[in-house]
Amino acid sequence: MIQTLKNAWRIPDLRKRIMFTFAMLAIFRLGVVIPVPGIDIAHVKSIVEGAGLLSFFDLISGGAFGDMTIFALSITPYITASIIMQLLTMAIPSLEELAKEGEEGIKKINQYTGYATIVLALIQAVGISVGLFRGALINQDTFSIIVVVLTLTAGTTFLMWLGEEITEKGIGNGISLLIFAGIVSRLPSGIKHTFALARQGELKLLPILAFVAIALLMIIGVVAIQEGTRKIPVQYAKRVVGRKMYGGQSSHIPLKVNQVGVIPVIFAMSMLQFPHTIAYFVGKEGGFSRFLGTWLSPNVMPGVIIYNFLTAVLIIFFTYFYTAATFNPVEISVNMKKNGGFIPGIRPGKPTSDFLNKILTRITLAGALFLAIITIIPTIIIGATKIPIAFGGTAILIVVGVALETMKQIEAQLMMRHYQGFLK
Repeated sequence: MIQTLKNAWRIPDLRKRIMFTFAMLAIFRLGVVIPVPGIDIAHVKSIVEGAGLLSFFDLISGGAFGDMTIFALSITPYITASIIMQLLTMAIPSLEELAKEGEEGIKKINQYTGYATIVLALIQAVGISVGLFRGALINQDTFSIIVVVLTLTAGTTFLMWLGEEITEKGIGNGISLLIFAGIVSRLPSGIKHTFALARQGELKLLPILAFVAIALLMIIGVVAIQEGTRKIPVQYAKRVVGRKMYGGQSSHIPLKVNQVGVIPVIFAMSMLQFPHTIAYFVGKEGGFSRFLGTWLSPNVMPGVIIYNFLTAVLIIFFTYFYTAATFNPVEISVNMKKNGGFIPGIRPGKPTSDFLNKILTRITLAGALFLAIITIIPTIIIGATKIPIAFGGTAILIVVGVALETMKQIEAQLMMRHYQGFLK
């Protein structure tokens, strides 16, 4: 691996891309520590620590949300806008046709996504400054609110531009790398706090070693599932067009075990944490808060059992829902038939789409169960060991997924220049 990295560094173009990526990530980390003017940070932290969903946002933003810095909204408005545009592309025929136009169509959809990101960032910034964190405003006049709203919106817009620059001129997907950097940046402080507790005798060595071992096993499992693919063989019949013969080739349709990544986990966690966020505003002493603390708590029995069960059910549901929304067996079978392709032993048309749907249903179940397990296990481990590290299944999936994607891009660059990559 060291030799591979040396080979990558020797290539001028690749070295320039790597240095550019690190420079952009350094700018991102610099913005994470620049506070929004006119905000009482201590008041914001007290709110964030009391609401589970806000803590999750703080993790994704690399601590920027809890410290109320200029990148507090992180890149989440862009992610939301991207998901909305994907769903609209399937629902609106004009957008679907635009997506089929190739590079120009994709560029136009990305432009719409950028506009939607700014609108969503503006709405979230208004909600934060006028609603959620209004008590944290040092001066609650109109000018101070406008400054906070514009600062937060500009921060997200700048991050969107930063991500696009990394994607175009650097290595890897820029948006994913920004989230990756935010999550990984929380790790050193968690490790430092853990060692401090161990020195004070509040944590034993055995739970720490067990935690590390289970974390490594989970990372191995995530890599295996992320790379797991069922290849459906496809044969193309020979056909004569004019004086030329086409087809007669073999190919395959790759069906990934985890088709939808981390999206079902984010949806499930958001739905389950939303009542806790509402309970914070209602009041911790109210009946609603006491009910949630008993029956829907991720830390206290018997609520932890119900919470984890609902988490698993919602993850499985959203995995099937989003897979059905993004993968269309009927469309694939129609395109195969038009191009003279068929799956050996399966007739073209409806039998092909039924076969693909059957295979997809089975492997999606495996992927959904894996997502549920990988999300639940960290909650149980942290509850048992009391180790203060942000070790969530969502974080693991994002970090490992982004690392694999970036590695593959470096691999492709090296193979183009006849170097051996990470994969022998």
